Amino acid sequence: MAANPEPGSVAEVRESLGEVGYLADEPAALVAYLAQRLGKPVLVEGPAGVGKTELAKAISRATQRQLIRLQCYEGLDEAKALYEWNYRKQLLRIQAESGAEQADATGWDAVHGDIFSEEFLLTRPLLQAIAATEPVVLLIDEIDKTDQEFEAMLLEVLSDFQISIPELGVIEARTHPIVVLTSNNSRELTEALKRRCLYLWLDYPEVEREMEIVRLHAPELDERLARRLVEVVHMVRQLDLKKPPSIAESIDWARAVLLLGADDIDASLFARTMSIIVKHRTDMDLVAERVGMKLGGIEGLEAGATG
Repeated sequence: MAANPEPGSVAEVRESLGEVGYLADEPAALVAYLAQRLGKPVLVEGPAGVGKTELAKAISRATQRQLIRLQCYEGLDEAKALYEWNYRKQLLRIQAESGAEQADATGWDAVHGDIFSEEFLLTRPLLQAIAATEPVVLLIDEIDKTDQEFEAMLLEVLSDFQISIPELGVIEARTHPIVVLTSNNSRELTEALKRRCLYLWLDYPEVEREMEIVRLHAPELDERLARRLVEVVHMVRQLDLKKPPSIAESIDWARAVLLLGADDIDASLFARTMSIIVKHRTDMDLVAERVGMKLGGIEGLEAGATG
């Protein structure tokens, strides 16, 4: 599928993201627009669960570009992010050519040149994005989980959109990818990386905005119940939790409320469905005590929990 042409305005980007199910605010739409027009990577930071990864997915859908995702983790190295050689296949080729080497003293030189060719190259997400023949969206997810050495390796990709492979030379991008990096802000990223990126901070939305998002994904939910649900989620997020509820969990809760046929969120319903938005045992105790009492008293909460 051919990628969409470059957008003509921020409003156009905002509309196209809305059409694929992502309600972008003005800063998010602006950065998505500039990323496409300026060709610069975007660094999106914010707490977990505010829609950072979903923004990259939405840009992919809106532009009709393939999404290539590099999920970062502690200890991620170049071999898993860029490329590695298929050593088993190389060994088989060497063994197959061993007879020729014995008959011809120059055989090894020929085999050496052959086994370090693209046929024996295992491409990983960064190289896949650079070598893609059609425009793609490259998502480098949770970059803050890697170390500064990995960030340094990324600079060539983000600055020049090329990758150097000693045995093959420099591979330059055939098309210009839209690059989105996400970070949960668990550590400070290097200035060198930040200089190369546009920047967007995403936070939890206000009640009205989250209501729009929830009703977009659960349209059968009436406005009164949607407001009640989102207000309860916001009460939960104000507590000192290990993991506050994400927007996706608000949507899941809304769908569950619909399936249960509830017309209000009282203490009993909250106790029965709390695990949809609260995922740590210690958090559940705190939320039950603080929010449950506000929803109708601890007695109602306990009754619902045992029902």
